Amino acid sequence: MKIDGRCHCGYLTYEAEIDPAETGLCHCSDCQTLTGSAFSVVVPALPNTFRLLSGEPSLYFKIAESGNRRRQAFCPRCGTRLYSAPAEAKGYFGLRVGTITQREQLTPTAQFWRRSARDWVDHIGELTVFDKE
Repeated sequence: MKIDGRCHCGYLTYEAEIDPAETGLCHCSDCQTLTGSAFSVVVPALPNTFRLLSGEPSLYFKIAESGNRRRQAFCPRCGTRLYSAPAEAKGYFGLRVGTITQREQLTPTAQFWRRSARDWVDHIGELTVFDKE
């Protein structure tokens, strides 16, 4: 599936191809901290299809639990996280689904780092719902 996306302010724009069936939730503690939330929703770009169309992201390098270095790309203007990728490898981009224009077509099919998941994530459907603030 061909997708396009952007950061919140529109400074960074991109396109890529993905397999929607690869959409997943990452519950790792790094994703919790980096998102300020309980998890990240991620889909990998198919190899060598990610293309930055505008802007230049800022990069932050973190060390994963495995010891691997990972680069986190975000907008230097609005702070939106666009992707993560291995620090030294080319071609793999874990895209943040919230930045994808076609995100309504992407439903997670797997959960990663489940051992770090917050206890309440299984009960989100039980919460009181407000359709607007």
